[in-house]
Amino acid sequence: MNALRNKVQLIGRLGQDPEIVTFADGNKMAKFSMATDDSYKDKDGKVFLFRPMENVKRLNKSAKRLAIPELPEDFFMEGLKALLEVEKDWIPEKEG
Repeated sequence: MNALRNKVQLIGRLGQDPEIVTFADGNKMAKFSMATDDSYKDKDGKVFLFRPMENVKRLNKSAKRLAIPELPEDFFMEGLKALLEVEKDWIPEKEG
């Protein structure tokens, strides 16, 4: 067992149960997905998103690894904007 340990506290909702991977040398790694509040609207109803371009880049990186087609970034943003317009009543209001 390692004498030195790091501690990280993550706040969000797990997307699925964590998976523990054990390597041949005995080291372990936890893999999980986490959802965080990354969108909100201000008192005037303007919607703000947290790094949507980073999200599509991460999605495309996964698509490449899975050998499935990547999603064009401009197409993703166009679809995201359309979805947010339809679903804006569900987006929480808070100060930026």
